[in-house]
Amino acid sequence: MLCIGHRGAMGHEPENTLLSIAKALELGVDAVEIDVHNVEDRLVVIHDRDLSRTTNGTGYLENYSFAYLRTLDAGKGQQIPTLVEVLNAVDRQAIVNIELKGNNTAKLAADTILKYIDLGWSYSDFLVSSFNHYELNQIKTIEPKIETGILFYGLPWKYTKIAHELGANIVISNLDYVDANLVATVHQENLQAWAYTVNKPQDISKMRELGVDGIFTNYPDIFNDHQPI
Repeated sequence: MLCIGHRGAMGHEPENTLLSIAKALELGVDAVEIDVHNVEDRLVVIHDRDLSRTTNGTGYLENYSFAYLRTLDAGKGQQIPTLVEVLNAVDRQAIVNIELKGNNTAKLAADTILKYIDLGWSYSDFLVSSFNHYELNQIKTIEPKIETGILFYGLPWKYTKIAHELGANIVISNLDYVDANLVATVHQENLQAWAYTVNKPQDISKMRELGVDGIFTNYPDIFNDHQPI
């Protein structure tokens, strides 16, 4: 079962910052998940449109310039990073799971991935995921080799059919909806089952028993403490 650092290691450091990414890598994650929005045709790494929860700013991302956003404190003096800065920080030490949050993010993400492929990275170094199925479809339209994961909160009817139609490799579901039937159904369709956000030791153990392929966690150290003997 893969350990995916949720927004880095956000249980320890400010989410989606280079500090959080570094902490996740230090804790030995298999993958790092980050969120991206498009600001002036640059992908910035932040979860919310509203700046107030994770920075000292207020208002919505789309109302500000990239230059202004870079002046904000994203926690402990950290800037809102760009996708390129995150990729350079990870430097192939873990898979980078890029979650497309805002509109018009797919092409920028795909173009960035392809640039790193040209620099010697592998397609296996990346995963693109989203609740936005339109953006996810755009990724596969641009480059079918990029691995994608389809995010769900609840489980829609025929969710594996939706995954196949979008060319997704992974079904990513909220922890509350993951059970033996979901995992079996996903595996029967030759897909992987990932779960978010798994922070309690008992839930980590349950996901492992169910045969889940990967979990997102704010505390990668707890995952490490509950590896099977």
